[in-house]
Amino acid sequence: MAKNKKYEDWLLEKLKDHDQAVAYLNDALEESLKSDEESQQLFLIAPRNVAEAQYGIGALAKKVQVGRESLYKTFSGIGNPKWHTLVSLCVARGLNLRLIQILRN
Repeated sequence: MAKNKKYEDWLLEKLKDHDQAVAYLNDALEESLKSDEESQQLFLIAPRNVAEAQYGIGALAKKVQVGRESLYKTFSGIGNPKWHTLVSLCVARGLNLRLIQILRN
């Protein structure tokens, strides 16, 4: 269990860097296009990891004008995030994803 915590701490430290966060989100998005459930879950977890690393869920919720509880639910395993919500979160924080490039490849 401690090993997982060390990885999580390492990941969150890396994701504090803007460029690292964008690359991480792009990689997760590209992986999610494989259309298997595990790959799609990865993309749903990635924005939560970036939010935790850079802003904290409460601060991000305030920035994008979404209720904190709603954002926690969006990022939970049981939430059903809408595309608009995920895009709004990325745009609000200046995290530009390269979706068009990925879809062309």
